[in-house]
Amino acid sequence: MSQANKAHLNGLANEFGESTNSIRKELNNLYGAGYLLKSKSNNKIEYNVNPNHPLYETMRKVVMKHLGLDDIVETVLEKMGNIEKIILIGDYAKGIDSGNIEVILTGRDLDMEYISNIENKIEKLINRKVTFYLSSKFLSEQQNIILYTNEV
Repeated sequence: MSQANKAHLNGLANEFGESTNSIRKELNNLYGAGYLLKSKSNNKIEYNVNPNHPLYETMRKVVMKHLGLDDIVETVLEKMGNIEKIILIGDYAKGIDSGNIEVILTGRDLDMEYISNIENKIEKLINRKVTFYLSSKFLSEQQNIILYTNEV
């Protein structure tokens, strides 16, 4: 679950194919340990990650490493100049490991040919489909996660 994502008991039970009781126990354990925050919304309790937990940044890095997102950031930054933001959108921004990672790169003078060439290399490296979108500026109402920003 990313910092921006919120989930509720029934949604998680459906997503994981588990009983609401087993999900409730795990959520309460994670909440009790301080990993999650919870709030009430429309008579439902919503859970989201606690970014102030001392292990939050470490866990975020572990998840990024597991999904291969750190390799994407490192590869793009290593070869491309003038990257302002790397934005994760789509399923992975919603916390769904669908196998299709969508990334928006914003900046100036971005090299489309280079991006096309590294998509296949990164896919082989992380065993997931990767799609890059290039933009001088990306504005959207959809949920996304900024993986890197060079803006002040």
